[in-house]
Amino acid sequence: MLHGKALNSTLLLLLIIFATAFGRSYPRFSRNDTEFQHLVLHPDPSVGTVYVGARDHLFQLDGSDGLRLEQEETTGPVSDSKDCLPPVTELNCPHARRTSNHNKLLLVDPKASELITCGSIHQGTCQKRSLTSIKKVLFSTERPVDTQYVAANDPSVSTVGLVVGLRGGERTVMYVGRGYTASHPPISTRHLSSEPIFSYEETAKLAVAGRLSEYDHHFVMAFTRRSYVYFLFYRRDIKSASREYRTYAARVCLDDTSYYSYVEVPLVCRSHSSHHRTYNLLQAAQVGQGAGREGEDLLGVFSTRISSTNNNPLDASALCVYPLDELDRHINSTRDLCYTQDGQVEGRGEVAYIEYEVKSSCANLPMNTLNAYPCGSDHTPSPMASRAPLEAKAAWHTSAARLTAVAVSVREGHSIAFLGDSKGTLHKVYLGQDGQVEVYANMTIQPSSPINSDLLLDQSGAHIYIMTKTTVEKRPVAECGDHLDCQSCLSAKDPYCGWCVLEGRCGQRWECQRGSVPGQWLWSFNQTQQCLSIQHLSVYNISRGEKTDITVSVEGLPGLGKGEAYSCVFQDTETPALFTDTGVICSTPDASSLPPIGHGDEFVMVTLSLRFVNVTVAETEFTFYNCSLVQQLSGRRPCQGCVSSRWGCNWCIHQHVCTHKHICNQGVTIYNQNECPCVERVQDSSLLPVNVERKVTLVGQHLNLFQDENLDYECVLDIENQSVVVDASVEPDAREQSVFIITCKPHQYAYSALLEEYAAMINVRRKNNFHIDSAEDLYVTLFNCSVGRSDCSRCRTADPKYGCVWCGGAASSRCVYQDSCTDEVQHTCPAPVIHFLDPVSGPVEGGTVVTISGSNLGQRAEDIQNSVQVAGVPCNVIHSRYEVSSRIVCETTSSEKEKSGHASVKVRGGGLGLSAQVFRFQDPLLSSIFPQRGPKAGGSSLTIRGRRLRTGHPSEVSVLIGGVSCMVLDIQEDHISCLTRGSNRTGEHSITVRFGGAERHLQGLVYHYTPNPNITMAAPSKSFLRGGRIIRVSGQNLDVVQEPKMRVTLSPPDTLPPRRRRSIVRRNKGVLTRYRDHWSPMKRLRRIVPEADCPEGTLCHVKQYESRCTVNSSSLILCPTPEVGPEARRARVKVQFLLDSLHFDFSAVGNEAFSYEPNPELYPLNQNDPSKPYHHKPGSVISVEGENLDLAIYKHEVEARIGEGVCSVKTLTNSHLYCEPPDQQPSVAAGSKQDGMDSLPEFTVKMGNLNFSLGRVQYDSQAQSTFPMEAQVGVGVGASIVALIVLIIVLIYRRKSKQAMRDYKKVQIQLENLETSVRDRCKKEFTDLMTEMMDMSSDLVGSGIPFLDYRAYAERIFFPGHQDSPLRRDLDVPESRRQTVEQGLVQLSNLLNSKLFLTKFIHTLEVQRTFSPRDRAYVASLLTVALHGKLEYFTDILKTLLNDLVEQYVAKNPKLMLRRTESVVEKLLTNWMSICLFTFLRESAGESFYMLFRAIKHQVDKGPVDAVTGKAKYTLNDNRLLREDVEYRTLTLNVVMPAAATSGGTTTQTVPAKVLDCDTITQVKEKLVEQTWKGTSYSQRPHIDSLHLEWRAGVAGHLILSDEDLTSVVQGSWKRLNTLQHYKVPDGATVALVPRNTKHHLHDSHDYMPGEKTPMLDDGEEGGVRLWHLVKASEESELPKHRRGSVRERGGERAKAIPEIYLTRLLSMKGTLQKFVDDLFTAILSTSRPVPLAVKYFFDLLDEQALQHNITDPETIHIWKTNSLPLRFWINILKNPQFIFDVQTSDHVDAVLSVIAQTFMDSCTIADHKLGRDSPINKLLYARDIPRYKQMVERYYADIRQTISASDQEMNSALAELSRNYTAEVNCLVALHELYKYINKYYDQIITALEEDPTAQKMQLGYRLQQIAAAVENKVTDL
Repeated sequence: MLHGKALNSTLLLLLIIFATAFGRSYPRFSRNDTEFQHLVLHPDPSVGTVYVGARDHLFQLDGSDGLRLEQEETTGPVSDSKDCLPPVTELNCPHARRTSNHNKLLLVDPKASELITCGSIHQGTCQKRSLTSIKKVLFSTERPVDTQYVAANDPSVSTVGLVVGLRGGERTVMYVGRGYTASHPPISTRHLSSEPIFSYEETAKLAVAGRLSEYDHHFVMAFTRRSYVYFLFYRRDIKSASREYRTYAARVCLDDTSYYSYVEVPLVCRSHSSHHRTYNLLQAAQVGQGAGREGEDLLGVFSTRISSTNNNPLDASALCVYPLDELDRHINSTRDLCYTQDGQVEGRGEVAYIEYEVKSSCANLPMNTLNAYPCGSDHTPSPMASRAPLEAKAAWHTSAARLTAVAVSVREGHSIAFLGDSKGTLHKVYLGQDGQVEVYANMTIQPSSPINSDLLLDQSGAHIYIMTKTTVEKRPVAECGDHLDCQSCLSAKDPYCGWCVLEGRCGQRWECQRGSVPGQWLWSFNQTQQCLSIQHLSVYNISRGEKTDITVSVEGLPGLGKGEAYSCVFQDTETPALFTDTGVICSTPDASSLPPIGHGDEFVMVTLSLRFVNVTVAETEFTFYNCSLVQQLSGRRPCQGCVSSRWGCNWCIHQHVCTHKHICNQGVTIYNQNECPCVERVQDSSLLPVNVERKVTLVGQHLNLFQDENLDYECVLDIENQSVVVDASVEPDAREQSVFIITCKPHQYAYSALLEEYAAMINVRRKNNFHIDSAEDLYVTLFNCSVGRSDCSRCRTADPKYGCVWCGGAASSRCVYQDSCTDEVQHTCPAPVIHFLDPVSGPVEGGTVVTISGSNLGQRAEDIQNSVQVAGVPCNVIHSRYEVSSRIVCETTSSEKEKSGHASVKVRGGGLGLSAQVFRFQDPLLSSIFPQRGPKAGGSSLTIRGRRLRTGHPSEVSVLIGGVSCMVLDIQEDHISCLTRGSNRTGEHSITVRFGGAERHLQGLVYHYTPNPNITMAAPSKSFLRGGRIIRVSGQNLDVVQEPKMRVTLSPPDTLPPRRRRSIVRRNKGVLTRYRDHWSPMKRLRRIVPEADCPEGTLCHVKQYESRCTVNSSSLILCPTPEVGPEARRARVKVQFLLDSLHFDFSAVGNEAFSYEPNPELYPLNQNDPSKPYHHKPGSVISVEGENLDLAIYKHEVEARIGEGVCSVKTLTNSHLYCEPPDQQPSVAAGSKQDGMDSLPEFTVKMGNLNFSLGRVQYDSQAQSTFPMEAQVGVGVGASIVALIVLIIVLIYRRKSKQAMRDYKKVQIQLENLETSVRDRCKKEFTDLMTEMMDMSSDLVGSGIPFLDYRAYAERIFFPGHQDSPLRRDLDVPESRRQTVEQGLVQLSNLLNSKLFLTKFIHTLEVQRTFSPRDRAYVASLLTVALHGKLEYFTDILKTLLNDLVEQYVAKNPKLMLRRTESVVEKLLTNWMSICLFTFLRESAGESFYMLFRAIKHQVDKGPVDAVTGKAKYTLNDNRLLREDVEYRTLTLNVVMPAAATSGGTTTQTVPAKVLDCDTITQVKEKLVEQTWKGTSYSQRPHIDSLHLEWRAGVAGHLILSDEDLTSVVQGSWKRLNTLQHYKVPDGATVALVPRNTKHHLHDSHDYMPGEKTPMLDDGEEGGVRLWHLVKASEESELPKHRRGSVRERGGERAKAIPEIYLTRLLSMKGTLQKFVDDLFTAILSTSRPVPLAVKYFFDLLDEQALQHNITDPETIHIWKTNSLPLRFWINILKNPQFIFDVQTSDHVDAVLSVIAQTFMDSCTIADHKLGRDSPINKLLYARDIPRYKQMVERYYADIRQTISASDQEMNSALAELSRNYTAEVNCLVALHELYKYINKYYDQIITALEEDPTAQKMQLGYRLQQIAAAVENKVTDL
């Protein structure tokens, strides 16, 4: 059991009081500007400091002072990039960005008192800080080496760490586990106490041989136990087919510095209910620490997953518990199996194996290895893994939220787990030793914020630190003190808590002083445990003041020590308690010490407590009662209430008291309620008329008990709070002794309330003495006939029991009790009186409901049922609405015609009553309707005209338009006004008006519902404050709107406080809203009283302004803007157009938001003296100055007038208005004065609502022209002479220029003719070519492009020119030594995994003189094959060697780097690019390249090709141009193809094929095979040397054709090869390709053979005969090399080769192929699709190298990129299509590809090529295209640079994929054997180099090489 410090009781009490009063508050630290990521505690509990690692921050908190922030350190963001190594500067990392620093590790080194922090920036480097001040950095490195990169540099990749002091205590190390980023090891051991800090040795890591990205480790926790370190993580199980993520536990010995002892086993958390369901993603884990036990259990929370493609855990989670001893046994078993049994278990197969693709395997070592090397050695296999998982059943699971954190504490022999989840809830789970699991509490820390996995208990286990993304909170593990009573404590079921019986508080056992004594501490979690309680009392209640002893029984009451005693407490009064075996005995206290009995109660209940000192041990309720109070509360029956009470009180009848005593002091004592004297009921009727003497007779019982002689009694009636006392006589009932008859003497009773009845309570008392018990319902009823019966009919309908009659004559009649009537009783009622009719009219059809109000209108509806008439027409009475005497409601019947008259009512047996009002039967008539149409949305005001429309009750008049109601607004005699409602359809609808039940239809007229008006545009969008500017509102159906309005709503700006803003208009969703108002035009709504706190000039509330618009047409409404106040300039303006019931927002129909601008101002025309007129000169314009003139108005909207004339506005600027006045001075406006200055017209300007009067205008009368006429004539003559001279000069110039133009056109026509002929030829050739290519494309649909497989591709790239490449061979060693050699080669493969060895090996070979460039390329390719399964490592080696190469060339000339393949690294780069771009070739560029290749081949084969010289008519290469005009024609041969028939016989079919008659027989065979086997790749076709060409003529004529035979033409020493012309084969001939019979033909396979394409050119004589085909070799003399390609020199040397013809042939070929060349270059250089990752990665690498070596020349970097990609890869592919395709190549096709490749290379260079007449022809051919291609290259390079950098992680992942896909294609063993030959050749030099290197010595590299030599060739070494 863990112990902690006891809390001070006073402090606890204060805490409880505070928590109760203000709610629970816990120490908390929050920050919303970051994200908390890690939490650690100071190792010294007395210090109590808490450290929080967050994004860009570190926090140091005082844990003992409410988590007060002590210090804060900002750690980011900083300039950084994942792709840059620190230090990051702008020079070496220009693409660095501001990057947040995520805290990846936060660890405490307790020995050094240091805090270790690692962030995600600067490649995950770490710092050491002081525990006392996090600002104090104790260690940090500015220039870390790569082994000092600790944490993952990706925020989403996990990192865990553990600080461990090794044995002896002299050294402290840090174990680190990190997820996949780049090539860093997943687990490593870092130095903390030795230099370099945070680095690791080469061997101190978990070595993963390739595919690290595939595993994708996610580390969860690391911990140490005994002599081991454990890591918990989940990763992909790439050995399984599903590649699912699984959780693993790994273990390493603390003393193992090389990870020889590394073992990992899977952990499986299986569902308890479903065996097939597993939780396979570990989220958090914790080791349970028990008292005296070290790490008993491992608790982990797991989540499920769906697939291996996404490792985000789902919500289903579970808690699993693994015993650590069992985990150790499982790991030891795995190790033992791998050491001694090859990992095998009989019957189960392989259980232990070697993981991470390491070239090692489980062994069969001697059994003593287990004891001798428990932690492994360099000869034991590692790293080991188990296929058999350690399984556990889920102890608890949930689907509500994903579990994210776990902490565990052990108390009282059981564990308590604290589980955090993704929704911010902390679950407290009890884990019993018997497997019991129960969640006993849940608490929400921060809703919807996941709880961090750093869920920590403090060192005492009393508090837990809970962290979310923004909050750290410190909570006690249990809040026992919150439970203030035993029941609350035990019901909490908190395993920490229990009830301290004699201390009276809830607490942990260690907090209870007597907690170890049985019975003194009641455990909360024990469900059978109960609080101490009082089981039994000898007495439960006594009379207040009565003294007695009470025996209190308490089960389980603890015994006390000497001198200790219990006490009894009645409420606050303490009495001594006597302790007995069964409980205690208590004495009752005095009455004076008891609390008073409350008002209305008869008892008081007090708490009887059994206490020890001040602690209540048990308590119950005890009652003190008072019988006197029972009597008071018993009401009218005190005796019965007394004796029936639960207290057992008795009644003293003579003293009239209730007592607890058994016997009264005097008189009779009543014990039974049946014996109480009482009055039970009223005999006979209880009804009493007022003002009439009546006696009341009552029945009583047991009155004899009073033992009275006189029997003097009184009746007491309570009437209106006054007692009426009447003497009573009592007589015993002769039949029953105990019954008495009580008679109240006659008396007149009365009451003043206006009620028909009054219930009066009646009691009987002994005269001047006590009341006798009465029944609760003992009442008499007084009644008054005159109340509510004002007329005869009402009186006669009264209930007969009252005996009411209508009494008296006509003048003074009233309703009275029959015995009170002194006058004559009236037996019939007077005639009815009608006061009022409603309504007074109705339709002639009847159906009008008429209400007749009056008096004496009958006593029931039947009295007047058929006797009501209206205007002489019967009216049917509605019985349900009839009211006696006062109201009749009836429905009129049809009058058939219009008539009027009074209403009459005849009462049955009574008189007739007539109304004073006249009722009219009317026939309403509808005559017209206006308007006759309106929008279907409704809202239109409709007027229906007619006569007698006020018929019937107004509420019963309704208007229908096609069945849709129209809301009636007003009804007059001649018209009805209503407001239309919305309709769901348009069109014509009839009008119906209903008058009650009658209907009238408007004949001949209908109402048309039109489509709704719609606004599509409103402009302009500005107005000045005074308003009046016309807004043009455009739309459709606008002419149906009756009251268009424009509304402007001004709202306070958003900057005002919300309380100052009030909206008076609710805005509905959408643009269209329905609204109706009746505001007048231009009405302005304003608040009258301004708000007191509203600043002047500021809008603090909503204001609305409206103006009435005018309908111009169906598509246009004109709306003047309303005038607003100056506050509109600072308010939010909302503009709406109200079209009856439809609203349109300006914001939805305008081009921009509507705004108000300042008012324009115009100054007087005569500003100097406005009182004087302005003098205007006719012919000029008037200029008016002003301000803000054009802010919110256009010139055409301004109206300027001079008197009655218009001044046309021509220009309007911000400060000027220019207008053109009439020619003559206009007259003065009518009505103006005509005297003096007033007789002049006034200049006025109207701008909206603004009217400016700018002064009077006076026209000047004198002539305006002051220029003399003579001068005007002179100027005209002079201008004419100048114009004539200019015309003469122009004519002379035009004549000369026309002659020059004719000469120029001649030359131009010649050039155009030449260009046209070439263009036409190109078009024709291109069209033919495209037709052929389309045919070929359709063929490709079935067969596809003949790509080589990866093995063949790699063979031709890696080993060009090697017939017998290592990829095609098996290991050539004797069978007896094969196994040994293979083992040695596997060891060599492992040795190559040492970066140091590999670099030493390469550098050593390269310095050897005998190591030729061919050897360098060969070794590089062998290394490529050997490392093909580990391309990530291969890339790392390439980068290292490239860095060495850069340093080498930087010292010389950096521009020459990578130009040639002079080193191993350059060939490695070629191979690397080829591997990485293989997919890009197949999927992207391959198709374009293949189409170009086929186009070249087709085009070249269309013309003659010399079989001897290889020269062709159609080519791009001038060296390969056939300059002779050879006559030829195209033949179509029918080639016989054999085909097996289904019937068993053999049939043949022919296939047409095109050839040239000048083709040799070999050329013909090539073309025939090409065309007849076009669906088959080249390697699958028969070789031409294995076939004969047979010409078949007729049935028997078969002739075999060949290049040379007896018929060949021989001229001197020249023999001409036979052609089809020679054999005179006609067009359409039938030929067949038949197999040769001889077995000795040259080629029997189509394996790729370098040098196979050499033409048949043979300059030497063979037997004195020289072969020729189209031209003899001597006729095409070759030019010297340095002059080859010069047109001028060739032309001068040979007259045959005319330059123009020579060029046009090349140009024609170039133009024909142009599209295909462009397509290929675009495919290669396009960035529209993703650039290959390898290209981006390598280009970035070159940029980094340039920065690193201070190379800023962009040309150098461009050259590097060109030499690494275009030169090293693309040129190689372009020149050798057979590297990627299974095709046949030839010299003439290669010659064309060579020119295209050279063009591509020229395009990739920066330097400009100056072209002249001596430039090579191929450069001249593409001179105009190369600049365009150069732009493509430069854009390609620039786009790559600008794309997002390819991270090492992405690249490695892609490389791992390539390794996995293609490793099986290559044979590593043969390559390793070939490599070993070089090792053997330079064995001594390599050994020497290794022995001279101290690191290599430490790693024993030389020794390992000697072992390999011994195995591979039995080399005798120094072993």
